[in-house]
Amino acid sequence: MERLRSSPLHANISTALDKHLESIHALQARRKDEIVSASGRQRHGPPRCQDERVVLALAAALRALCLATRKVRTVLWCAFQMTLPK
Repeated sequence: MERLRSSPLHANISTALDKHLESIHALQARRKDEIVSASGRQRHGPPRCQDERVVLALAAALRALCLATRKVRTVLWCAFQMTLPK
């Protein structure tokens, strides 16, 4: 989009994209933690209730990703509108 405009976009656009990517990485890390936690319990006896902290961390990361996704969608729509010819 910057190439279409021949000028840089607002700094908030790149910030929103960076936060979205950070949210994705955080969610991936929490999911890996959940998988490790679940696989460790199955080896050491009958399956039990999942550790509540792991599940809550995963839910918080998912919520953060949802919020970041909404923001980045709006920011990209605004950037697209700015690149359209008048």
